[in-house]
Amino acid sequence: MRVILGAILGFGLAVPGASAASLAQETDINQRLMEMSVADEIRKRCDSISARMFRGLGLMNELKAEAVARGYSEAEIEAYVKDREEKRKMRARADAYIRARGAEPNDGPSLCVLGRDEIEKQSRIGALLRAR
Repeated sequence: MRVILGAILGFGLAVPGASAASLAQETDINQRLMEMSVADEIRKRCDSISARMFRGLGLMNELKAEAVARGYSEAEIEAYVKDREEKRKMRARADAYIRARGAEPNDGPSLCVLGRDEIEKQSRIGALLRAR
């Protein structure tokens, strides 16, 4: 899904000096991006769970449209999704979410348990996943 994130939100050429600092303050958009990051980690590490790619693509389109509707340019969106520090922060948030639910990042078995739990709860993360 990170590839999907980059492909949908980060297209075109980066514009030097484009500031995405305020996009980092959009808590609802960032919450959804973090949920996608958790779902991506689960599907990568757990062989019995796959991604619902079309749902992920749909969500990415929705998030991009919402950012544009709030006045962010495509260059600002791209700068934000490519920013190394923002990626690090997002990974840290996703890892904290995973750990808070008793799993460990990069640990397939615990991520499988978390993934099945998210699917069963029909959470927003679970909606991005499918048990095989």
